[in-house]
Amino acid sequence: MQAEIRLERRDVVAVITLNRPDSLNAVNRAMREGLITTLAQVNADAGVRAVVITGAGERAFCSGQDLAESMQYTIDDVDQWLTRQHAMYQAVRDLDKPCVVAWNGVAAGAGYQIGLCADLRVGYPDMKLGQPEIKAGLASIVGSYLMTLHLPLSLNQQMSITGELISGQRGYEIGLLNYLVPREQVLEKALAVASELTRIGATALRLTKRRFRELTQPGFDAALAAAMQIQKEAYRSGEPQAAMQRFFEARTKKTPS
Repeated sequence: MQAEIRLERRDVVAVITLNRPDSLNAVNRAMREGLITTLAQVNADAGVRAVVITGAGERAFCSGQDLAESMQYTIDDVDQWLTRQHAMYQAVRDLDKPCVVAWNGVAAGAGYQIGLCADLRVGYPDMKLGQPEIKAGLASIVGSYLMTLHLPLSLNQQMSITGELISGQRGYEIGLLNYLVPREQVLEKALAVASELTRIGATALRLTKRRFRELTQPGFDAALAAAMQIQKEAYRSGEPQAAMQRFFEARTKKTPS
């Protein structure tokens, strides 16, 4: 059985790969816990000076939460699920070393939010990214908060309320992507940016990142608290379960027997 997270070293840069390509690298419990553990490991490793996060396969960086898992959740599961999801995002935010995300395919929902928690993002023009939770019957809470750090209110509302994915080109134009390159150069560019950042003083980087974290932590924590209450209300309505069931039924019809 393959590990949901792969870790390799490129000199002083740690490359973390989300490794469920057959499921578009969707986040399940094992991937979530694996990412939390791996990020803590590289943060504590003095030999690592920068981190790159990417996805396995050709189709997706991360398509979001694994709906096969979340479809099974009840109201009683929401607190634990979101607490661990919060811990995953916090583990990205807690990195003292620069973190560059290589969006090498679709970055939706949790995959999009992992990228927004990182320092810099690399993608390509025709990739798709965004916040589609509302189409799965879930309110956009933590994602919409993270977008306040990057987007004006009108664009945040458009992406949160419609759930539509935008192109990498559009994401670059509105400031979500820092670097836009041809698809085959995404990881190479992310590694080059990370390598360049290792030449900057580690203490200055750590302190700068710490200050950004201090500025945004209250809002991030408030978003989690709100999400726990609001998603319980969503599950109580039955909309997430129904939306996810429709998704699986549609996918089954498309799958050849």
